Amino acid sequence: MPAAITIAMAQVTSPAPAPSQPAISASDLGVTFLPGSASQLVIERNGKRYLVDVATNSIREADATTAQASTPAPTPPAETVSSSTTSAVADTEKKKTVAKIYTPGDDSLFSVPTGRRLERHGFYVNFTHRFPYEPAFTTSGRGDTLFGLDDFSVSSFGLRYGVTSKLSVMAYRSPSVIGRPIELMAAYNFLDERDGKPFNAALRFSVDGQNDFDSNYTENFELVASRSIGHRAQLYATPTFSIHQRPLLANPNNALADAVPNQPCGAPLAVDLPASFQARPCANTFSLAMGAAVDIRPTVAIIAETIPTLVNANELAIHRPEFSFGIQKRLWRHAFTLGFTNSPGTVVSERSGTNATFTGDPGADKPSKVFIGFDLTRQVY
Repeated sequence: MPAAITIAMAQVTSPAPAPSQPAISASDLGVTFLPGSASQLVIERNGKRYLVDVATNSIREADATTAQASTPAPTPPAETVSSSTTSAVADTEKKKTVAKIYTPGDDSLFSVPTGRRLERHGFYVNFTHRFPYEPAFTTSGRGDTLFGLDDFSVSSFGLRYGVTSKLSVMAYRSPSVIGRPIELMAAYNFLDERDGKPFNAALRFSVDGQNDFDSNYTENFELVASRSIGHRAQLYATPTFSIHQRPLLANPNNALADAVPNQPCGAPLAVDLPASFQARPCANTFSLAMGAAVDIRPTVAIIAETIPTLVNANELAIHRPEFSFGIQKRLWRHAFTLGFTNSPGTVVSERSGTNATFTGDPGADKPSKVFIGFDLTRQVY
């Protein structure tokens, strides 16, 4: 047979190449592979799902749990993924920022406010002790009397509550020996370093009423500002304007249950003081409370403060500013501060006064006459 005829016949008898078929996916056949399983799969027939186990050669109708596991999770929209990523990055950056900020352990250094922002619905207890009747270092028998801790204490007690994350309220009382004042306060934190602000700031308004808020009211306006120096130190400044502030005087009555003598602004002083004081019954004052806290250990800080009265100090016989120094230990939701000071006052209208007028000793406000005291605070919830 001629070669040309043979080639032609081979071309006629050879099968034509099959056209390419599109790829078939498992979902086209109603088959779903179960994640994490090498022997089970789900087949859908007539609207029902069946679980096929090739290891045991068994078939059964799939239950709701298996059907849900075999259903592929919907892909979130691109906008959601982008928003989640942005939020995660923002949270990470905020944590880095907070880690560089100082966190005060107490609402006060010793008497100067720290202005720390309270937690929303957080409840706090403040308890202070001052021992002004014995100097801590210059009186004999310091070891026998525990540096004055054996003596009579001026003890004050207060409660704070965080209404919101920025608004808080407080009620505070000092004892009869120092005028039996009750202080009511509201504070609003409008700047916070944890929110990326350059410093912390809060506005506080308080009213102090003597004899259990019965008379002799003093209104106080404060701007509490602070700034961190890294995460180990913080500086504080609190300009304070007080209306009708009165001299820091002790209750002259020996019986603590007796009423505190009334001391209206237009009347003479209720307590006799040395002629060198020349104090008026009340005056409008402006003071600047300042302080600093420096961590020497992760939970231990050295604190120092002073409160000079810049306007009308002489009217209230304040010859030297209040000052305090001490050490503070912070523990989860607790803080304990042990310090030395020349002022027994802890409410706003009394904290700038000194032991000189309180004890009637003109030299009791000197550094050599500092006395011991301590603060205790606890966040209940």
